[in-house]
Amino acid sequence: MTWGKTTLFFLQLFWTVHHVTAIHRHDIYPYGMFYGDVTLQEGDDETSEVITLTKPMYFYEASFTILYVATNGIVSTQDLPMEKQYVDDGFPTDFPVIAPFLADIDTSKGKGSIFYRQTESPTVLKRAEADVRRGFPDATFTPTHAFIATWENVSAYEELTRSSGPSNRINTFQVVLAYNEKDTYALFLYPEDGLQFFGTRPKESYNVEIELPARVGFTRGELSYFFFSRTEGPYYSVTSNEQSVKNLYQKGNIGEPGVWLFHVGNRYSFQNVVPAQHEAVLTKAPPVRDAVFPDEDYTDTDEDEYSIDPDFQEPTTTEFHEPEQDSSLLERLNQEAPFGQSPLQPSVSGPGEFPHPDPRNLPPEDVTQPQRPLPKHAILQVYPNRVKDVPPHPSGGQVFSVEEKVNFDSGVIHYSTDNKETCERFQQHCSQNAHCTDYSTGFCCHCNSGFYGNGRHCLPNGAPHRVNGKVRGTVLVGGTAVRLDSIDLHAYIVVGDGRAYTAISEVPEPVGWALMPVAPIGGLFGWLFALQLPNSLNGFSITGAEFTRRADVTFYPGNQRLSIVQTATGLDTQNYLNVDTHLQGSVPFIPPGATVQMEPFKDTYQYYPSLITSSSAREFTIRSAENGEETLTFQVKQNITYRDCSHGHRSGLETQELRMERIFVMYVKEEHILRYAITNKIGPLGAGEPEPENVNPCYSGNHDCDTTAQCVPGEGQLFSCQCATGYSGDGHNCYDVDECAEGLSSCGAHSHCVNLPGSHRCQCESGFEFGFDGRTCQDVDECRDQPCHAQAFCSNGPGSFQCQCQTGYHGDGFQCHPQNGRPKTHCEQHRDSLQSGNGGVPLVGGFIPQCDEEGQYRSQQCHGSTGHCWCVDSRGQERAGTRTPPGTPRMNCDEPGRPKTNCEQHRDSLQSGNSGVSLVGGFIPQCDEEGQYRSQQCHGSTGHCWCVDSRGQERAGTRTPPGTPTINCDEPGRPKTHCEQHRDSIQSESGGVPLVGAFIPQCDEEGQYRSQQCHGSTGRCWCVDSRGQERAGTRTPPGTPTINCDEPGRPKTHCEQHRDSLQSGNGGVPLVGGFIPQCDGEGQYRSQQCHGSTGHCWCVDSRGQERAGTRTPPGTLRRNCDEPVIVPPTQRPETVCERWRASLMQQYGGQPNSQHYLPQCDSSGEFNPVQCYGDSSYCWCVDRNGREVPGTRSQNAVKPACIPTVAPPTMRPLPRPDMTPPPAGTLLLYAQGQQIGVLPLNGTQMDKQRSSVLLALHGSIVVGIDYDCRERKVYWTDLAGRTINRASLEPGSESEIIINTALMSPEGLAVDVARRRLFWVDSTPDKIETANLDGSDRRVLFEKDLVNPRAIIVDSPTGTLYWTDWNREAPKIESSSVDGQNRRVLVQDGIGLPNALAYDSTTRQVCWADAGTKRLECISPNGTGRRVVQSNLNYPFSMVSFANHYYYTDWRRDGVIALSRDNQSTDEYLPDQRSHLYGITVAPPHCL
Repeated sequence: MTWGKTTLFFLQLFWTVHHVTAIHRHDIYPYGMFYGDVTLQEGDDETSEVITLTKPMYFYEASFTILYVATNGIVSTQDLPMEKQYVDDGFPTDFPVIAPFLADIDTSKGKGSIFYRQTESPTVLKRAEADVRRGFPDATFTPTHAFIATWENVSAYEELTRSSGPSNRINTFQVVLAYNEKDTYALFLYPEDGLQFFGTRPKESYNVEIELPARVGFTRGELSYFFFSRTEGPYYSVTSNEQSVKNLYQKGNIGEPGVWLFHVGNRYSFQNVVPAQHEAVLTKAPPVRDAVFPDEDYTDTDEDEYSIDPDFQEPTTTEFHEPEQDSSLLERLNQEAPFGQSPLQPSVSGPGEFPHPDPRNLPPEDVTQPQRPLPKHAILQVYPNRVKDVPPHPSGGQVFSVEEKVNFDSGVIHYSTDNKETCERFQQHCSQNAHCTDYSTGFCCHCNSGFYGNGRHCLPNGAPHRVNGKVRGTVLVGGTAVRLDSIDLHAYIVVGDGRAYTAISEVPEPVGWALMPVAPIGGLFGWLFALQLPNSLNGFSITGAEFTRRADVTFYPGNQRLSIVQTATGLDTQNYLNVDTHLQGSVPFIPPGATVQMEPFKDTYQYYPSLITSSSAREFTIRSAENGEETLTFQVKQNITYRDCSHGHRSGLETQELRMERIFVMYVKEEHILRYAITNKIGPLGAGEPEPENVNPCYSGNHDCDTTAQCVPGEGQLFSCQCATGYSGDGHNCYDVDECAEGLSSCGAHSHCVNLPGSHRCQCESGFEFGFDGRTCQDVDECRDQPCHAQAFCSNGPGSFQCQCQTGYHGDGFQCHPQNGRPKTHCEQHRDSLQSGNGGVPLVGGFIPQCDEEGQYRSQQCHGSTGHCWCVDSRGQERAGTRTPPGTPRMNCDEPGRPKTNCEQHRDSLQSGNSGVSLVGGFIPQCDEEGQYRSQQCHGSTGHCWCVDSRGQERAGTRTPPGTPTINCDEPGRPKTHCEQHRDSIQSESGGVPLVGAFIPQCDEEGQYRSQQCHGSTGRCWCVDSRGQERAGTRTPPGTPTINCDEPGRPKTHCEQHRDSLQSGNGGVPLVGGFIPQCDGEGQYRSQQCHGSTGHCWCVDSRGQERAGTRTPPGTLRRNCDEPVIVPPTQRPETVCERWRASLMQQYGGQPNSQHYLPQCDSSGEFNPVQCYGDSSYCWCVDRNGREVPGTRSQNAVKPACIPTVAPPTMRPLPRPDMTPPPAGTLLLYAQGQQIGVLPLNGTQMDKQRSSVLLALHGSIVVGIDYDCRERKVYWTDLAGRTINRASLEPGSESEIIINTALMSPEGLAVDVARRRLFWVDSTPDKIETANLDGSDRRVLFEKDLVNPRAIIVDSPTGTLYWTDWNREAPKIESSSVDGQNRRVLVQDGIGLPNALAYDSTTRQVCWADAGTKRLECISPNGTGRRVVQSNLNYPFSMVSFANHYYYTDWRRDGVIALSRDNQSTDEYLPDQRSHLYGITVAPPHCL
C-alpha cells in the first residue's frame, strides 16, 4: 500500500512539473498595427518592399542586410522570383528561404493579413533570449535585434467553381528571428487551432486531386563555386508529409507544443541548421490536488523584466475592467520554469484561482504605512519574470515559505519572505548617480544629492533635457485614414521653468492640421519635467525613464476617439529619454491654414502604487477662413503605469495639480512639422493662487538663471542660481564640465570615457563587456560561443581569441577541411546532424534518414518509431501519396502508383493519429469507392449530418441535428438569409440558447428582419431597415409606447444628435465638466445655452453657434436671447494688411520677436502710414498698398513723419534701399522666403561671387517665380500675403500687387510671354487660374480632379500648359492647351512627389524632378521617349532648363544645384543665409 501511494505521488508530481499545453494565440509574440507592424499588400503572390535591417543578420555563414516577406509563408534575404518558380516545388529552393509554412497562400479579398516589423524592444529581446536558453541551455546568447513576421488567418489559394464555394480553413503562424553580431536563432510559432490546412493544391494540377504538404525549414540557396558554376547549398527540412505538418502545433522542441527553435546562422563557422532538442508533446494533464514539492533549487528573477514595453501592451484604452480570475499566468510560469527548477507556487492553489503576484512587487508586511486602494476600474498588470544574470542559490536546494495575509480594506496582498533582494546582489539596477539602500524586505534606489528621478534613472537638477522617439499608428481624419510610419519626435524641456517644446516631423496633411488640438501628446513631457512648486514632485521624480502612458481622447460633438500610447524605454547613450508614441483612432477635420487656440487649464493627478491617473475636459477654438470661429471640446482619460519600489518609504503623494499656463500649437505646412509648446508647473491640490507679487521668481519663471542652472528660492523674492550637476559657472552662465578631460570620470580598466552634456558614460573596449555590477569591464570569453570549427581549437585571450585547426585538418580555424577523403553527402550530413543531437544516438521518437553505400538517400524511407514508410526523391523529399501506415504493404518506390485522393488523405491522417483507430469524439470523413467525398457526411459521435462539395467543404444551411430528417444532398436548398445567419450565429455561441443579456434579432417567415426589433433583456425597441440597421430616432425606452415602424418617423435633429452623442460618452450621464446643449420640444437649440459646471451662459443661433458678445459669467444678469443683437449692416472682408498680418503671426508661431516684421493696420484694416520692425526705431513710410515710400527709412529715435496712406507722392520714385540693380547678362532668379536672389551665369557656370539680393520683401514668403523677357519683369506668388506681385528689373522700379483677392495658397506660377497671360496654381482650393499680366480677365481653368497641384510651366511657342499634382495616393503630371482644352495625363506611373517642372526647349521635352523617387526625368509631350537624367537627387523643389543645363533648388542642401544634361558635371551654390529656397527661373538679357 505504501509503495502504491509513493508511486501515485511521483506520477502526480511528474504530471504537475512536466504538463505542457499548446501555445495559445495570445501567447505568441505581439503583432499588428498597434505594435507598429507593416501590413503586406493583399494578394496571391505579393512580396514586401525591401526591408533594410538596422544591423546585419547572419543566415548560415553569410551576413545579410535586407529581408523580404512573401505571401506564401516565407522570409527571404533576396528579392523573390514569381511564385510558380518555387511554390509548388519541394525543398530546397534555389534562393535563400526561411519558411515557417511554405505553401500557396492567398490573402486577396480580405482573406487574412500578414504583418512584419523590426524591433529592438527590450521585452521582446529578453523573451527571445529566454526562449533560446530553453532550447540551448549551454548557449550564451543575448540578442540585440529581432524581426517578427506573422501570418494571421490566411487562406490557401483555391480555384473556385460553380459547384464549390470557398474553404473556411485558415492558418495563423509566426516567425521570430533574434540575432546579434555573431548568431541568429529562428523561432517558428504555431498556436493552438492555428493550422487548419496543411498543404495546398498546385495551380497546374490538371484536375488531379493532389495536395502538396507545406514545406517548413531553411535553405541557403544555390552557391557559386569556381567562376561560372553553381551548386545546391545546405538546407534543413522540418516537414516531409502532412502528419509532420500537423506535428508543428502538436509538438515542439523547447518544451512547449507549437514552439520550434533553430540555430540558423553564425559569424565564424556554420555547416547547417541545428534544432533545439527539448521535445514537447501536446497532452492533457489530470487534475492534481495538494501536491507537496521536495526541496529544489530556486533561481531568483531579474526585476528588470517588469519594464513595461510597447510590444507587450494590450491595445486597449483607459476604460479599465477588473481582471477575470484564471490561472493562465501561473501555467505560463510553470511552462517557462527551467528543467530541474520549481516554478513559484503558493502553498495551496486550485483550478480557477488567480495566480499570486511576485512578492517583490507588493508592499512588505512589516512596513507600516497607509496603503491607498486602487481605483475601481484599475488593473494591475503582472509580467512573467525570466532568469538573467542572477547568481543561483547554493547547491542542495532550499525551501522558502510564503505567508499570505489579505488586507480586505486596501485590496493589497502582503507577503513575507526570507529570500529578499539586497543591494549587494542588485545594486547594478540603480543609476550611477544614485545610492542603494537595504530595507527589511528588499532594496530601493535613491538619487544622489543634486539629481532627481526614481533612483533607477537620475538626471541632474536644473539641466535641460531632451526626448527622442518615433510616432506610429493610423489616424482617421474626415473619412481618410492616414498612416504614420515611424516619424520622428523630438522634445526639448527647459526644466528650470517647466517649458516643454515638442516637434513631430514629416507629418502629412491633413493629419498635421487635425492633430493640432491633441496637445496631450506633448503634455506628457510637460508633466514629466514640470516646474516643481513646494511640496510636490514632477513625473520623472516618480516614474523614472521606464513607464507606459495611455490616454483616451474623445472629441465632442463628433464623438471622435483617439487612443495615445506612449512608452518610455529608458535613457539612451546620450542620457536622453526614449519615448515611442502610438496613435490609433479618429480626430475632427480641421481646414488647412486654420489656427487652434487653447486656454490655460489645470489637471488633477491621482497617485497609487505603480499607477497614476487623471481625467479632464478641455475646450479649444478653431479659427479658419472657411468656418470662422468654432469651439470644440475633448475629454482626456489617462493612466500611467510604472515600477514602484515597495520596500522603502513612499512619497505619500495622493493628489497633485498640474497647471498648464501657456499652450501654443501650430502646424508648419511647408516643413510638415507639428509643434506643441506648453509651460507647466506642478503643485499640491487646492493650494490656491497666490498674488503675483508674492510668488518667488523660481516658481513664476521670472528669473535670469541659465537654462542649465537650477533656481534656488530664498526668502520672499530672493533667489540664487546654481549650475546643474556636471556644469560649472555662476548660475547665470553655465558651461559643461568635461569629466573625461579633467579626470573626473569613474571609468575603470579596459574602458574609455565618453563625455555627455552634464555627465559622462563609460564604454568597454572591444572584446570586453560590463560585468554583473554593470560598471566593471571584464574580458569576453569568445570561446564559450564556440566560434571555431568543430575540428579546431579555440584559445581565449584578453579582448580577443584565436582559432587553430586540429592535426590532420587545414584551414583558418573557422573553416577546417580534412587533408584527404570524400566530403560527406547531403544525406550523410542530414543523418549525422540528427544523430549528433544526442551524442550520436538517434533521437527517441525522431526520424533518422537512411543512406546507401554512396551516401545517397535510399528510395524508401521508414520511421523507426512509428513504422510509417514512404518514397523519397534524390533530395530526400517525400513523394506525395506514397506513405503507408504500419502493418500495411509498402509501396514499390521504383514504380509509380495512384496517389491517394484528398478525401483518403484526410481520412487516413485523422485515423493515423491513433494508430489507425478513429479518434474518440472526432469526425472521420467518409469516401466513396473512387476516393471522393460522399455528398452527405455524418458525425459518428454527435449524430449531426450535412452536405459537402467535391472538396469536402460543408454547404451552408444543410446541417441537421440528430433525430431529424436529413437533407437530400443531391437537391439544392434555400440558403439562410442574412437575418437568419445573424440570429443563428449569436445563438450558436451558446449551444442554440440565446446569450444572457445579448440581443437576438427577430426574423419573419421569409427570413427577413422584422421591421421592429426589441431587446429581450433591456426592453428597448426600435425600427430597422431591410438590412437590420437601426433607423435613427426610433428607439424607445422600456415601458413607453413603441413607434409604428411601418410609418416614417421624425429623425433626430442636429441638437438632439449633439446632446445624445455627449451623453452617451458615459452611459447616458452628462460628462463631468463637459457642456451638454439644451434642445426645445421640437429638437431645436434653445436660444440661450448655459454650461452646467462653469455657470457661463450665452445666446446661440439656429445651428447652435454662439452669437458674438452674448456670453455672461456666472452670477451676472443673463442676456435676453430673443432680442436681436445689433451688428453692423455689412461685414467687411479682411483687408490685405489684416490677411498679411494674420499669416505672418502664424508663421512666427504667434510669438513674434523684435527681429520679426508685422504689418501695423489701423481700425479700418488699412496700413498705418508708419511701419516698424517690432518695437525698434527702424521704421519707414508706406503707401495704401503697404509699399515702402522711397527715402523714408530711419533708424533714429524719432520716427519718420509720414503722410496718411493716400496716393503716393507725385515725384519720380527713387531706388529703394533694399533693392539692388541686377548685373548684366543671363541671370538665375530664385525665391528664398522674404527675398528674391540673383545668381549671374557665365555661360552655363554659376558666378557665385557676383550673387546678390535682388529684392527684399519683408514679411513675405515668395514661392513661385517666373520672368517676362519682353518687359523685363519678374512675377512671384506671396504665400504670406496671399498675393501675386511683379516688379521690373529696371533701377528705381517698385513692386506691384496685381492680384490680392480670393487667393489661399498660391504656389507655382508661369508667364506666357507670347499671349501676355499669367497662370498659377492654388493648392488649398486645388485649382488652376489664369489672368492677363496686369491681373485683369481672371478666370478658373481647372478646379476638378486636383489634389495637391504644385508646379506649372507654359510652352509659349506651342501654347501648351503643363503642371504637377503630387497627390500622394496618385501623383501625376498633366497637360492642356492654354485655353483649358485637351486636358490629359502625361505621366502617372513611377513618380512620387513631382515638385519641380521645366521645359527643355533644346530637346523639346518636359522634365521633372521628383522628391519622392529622387530622380530627374524627361519625356516627350506625346508621352514617348521617357528617360532618366539623374537618379540620386536629394529634395528638389523647383527647376528651370537653360542651354544644356538644369538648375534646381534643393531643400536638403538649401541651395541651387546645377546639372548638365549629359549628367557629366554638377555644381552647387549655397547662399550665406541658410533657409529653404523655393521657385527658380532664368532671366536672359533678351527673349530667346
